[in-house]
Amino acid sequence: MRRRTFLLGTAVGAAALGTAARLAIRETTPTVAYPGMREGHWLRDAGVLPAPTGEQRAGVAILGAGVAGLSCAWQLARRGHRDFVVLAGPEFGGNASGGGEGDLAYPRGAHYLPLPSRASTHVREMLAEFGVILDGAQTERPYLDEAAIVHGLDERLLIDGHWQDALVPPGATPAEQAQHDAFFRYVDGLRDAVGKDGRKLFCIPIALSSQDAEWRALDRLTFKQWLLDHGYVSPALHWYLDYCCRDDYGAPHDRVSAWAGLHYFCSRDGHASNAPDGAVLTWPNGLARMVAYLQASITRHLGHERWLLSGTAMRVEEQGHEVNVLVADSFGAAGAAPVTRTLRADRVVCAMPLFVAAHVVRGMAGYGYDHAVHQSPHAPWLVSNFTLDGFPPELAGAPLAWDNVVYDGSGRDRPGRDRPGRDRPGLGYVVSTHQLIRVAPPPRTVFTAYQAVSTDTPEQARRWLAQADPRELRDQVAVDLLAAYDDTFWRQARSLDITVRGHAMATPAPGYLSNPGLAALRAVDGRVLFAHADLSGYSVFEEASWWGVRAAARILGEA
Repeated sequence: MRRRTFLLGTAVGAAALGTAARLAIRETTPTVAYPGMREGHWLRDAGVLPAPTGEQRAGVAILGAGVAGLSCAWQLARRGHRDFVVLAGPEFGGNASGGGEGDLAYPRGAHYLPLPSRASTHVREMLAEFGVILDGAQTERPYLDEAAIVHGLDERLLIDGHWQDALVPPGATPAEQAQHDAFFRYVDGLRDAVGKDGRKLFCIPIALSSQDAEWRALDRLTFKQWLLDHGYVSPALHWYLDYCCRDDYGAPHDRVSAWAGLHYFCSRDGHASNAPDGAVLTWPNGLARMVAYLQASITRHLGHERWLLSGTAMRVEEQGHEVNVLVADSFGAAGAAPVTRTLRADRVVCAMPLFVAAHVVRGMAGYGYDHAVHQSPHAPWLVSNFTLDGFPPELAGAPLAWDNVVYDGSGRDRPGRDRPGRDRPGLGYVVSTHQLIRVAPPPRTVFTAYQAVSTDTPEQARRWLAQADPRELRDQVAVDLLAAYDDTFWRQARSLDITVRGHAMATPAPGYLSNPGLAALRAVDGRVLFAHADLSGYSVFEEASWWGVRAAARILGEA
């Protein structure tokens, strides 16, 4: 974690400095966090590690405490398996981590969970145990805790200086609107469609999707090319579908598989008896609440907290009838070597991103995975939490929603606007206090802004993120908020917590469905197992938890 001081309200140029002075913006010390970067760069650069100073033993060692690792531990614990430990890694919760300031909680990663699909029985079991599903967990329409269901207004779009209720922009002409209507009719018709093998064409978890070759051939095209081939040329529709790809996959629709683009719309078939179709579950700190539920459940089943260990796996190697894990603790200042210890286990679950596992697991090629050939592109992200005293004044139209998105630069030419820097608009911002039902708005809140840094190649974007100073990062993450509120936004802003995720999520680029390296790791069932959303080719809670539960089933002899 790096802490750097800068003037929160300072913007580029004399006009912006004048505005800052006029608004009496105060100096603050924001937090800029780079979770896993220090450990990852040590691995990448083959840093020399000192000899281990201690040793531990466990039947099963789960390496990583993100959603996949915790889901594996949850399944083991609830099935009565007690001899396991979880190595926390550089960030507990991973892409589902959270933070807070005082009585305010906010997400540092994923912020919602869709109504679980009919095939996501593992997620339904979790939600039932955690008290989120109150009745009928495995029925067509379970009954949910209404406090977790996002309430109105759930989403809005800033377009032409006005907020509209709903995210899909209208077509500019009747012909363009007809394309919008035709596309959504088409994907609605595919939602329950099955392939020649009798399986659902597009399923969550993805491993249960149809293997029908005719449909999987869509993976040879980009989503954008598929749209053009089918006559969808409306700029507004392309903007929306590009936004969806950046939001779920971290890359624009001209870099995403057409199969994945359709999967986004056709795989969600969850329903609830007390929520509309398309509703989502959320909490002030996003999916960090699910991480907390998993942690508490594991502890409750085991009766102790000793299952969670500090440290990061730096080397994994099978030796005879056990697996040796070199664990690093206490990374010091730049260049300082960490303290290490050995963790010996009968079986190991690598619940870490595959680009990390490629550097950690000795002999990855022996498991059928060649990092140079099989690695999926990983998208860099910025997740930024602005703590506000009060709420900034709103433009006309729909009121403040849980999810607020800016359409293609809308509002950027308003008087006093400085054109932002290197990237296209962000992915909007969510309001952490939205779920708190109160007579009056709370005195303080947090706006969480999301950006997939997707204009450059992932490698170029990562280099920029590693070198950018806090002022550049601040200007980048405030793009949508300044489009919505002008510089008056800084009147309320009191602190800023930026999380830089250089490899936030795998992008399902064309060809990912037939990636032989991913297929090989999904099939591994030996002393070393793999469990991570990367095995699905993209990062969502349902996929990460699926692979964690699958790894547990193999350990329990139930796969």
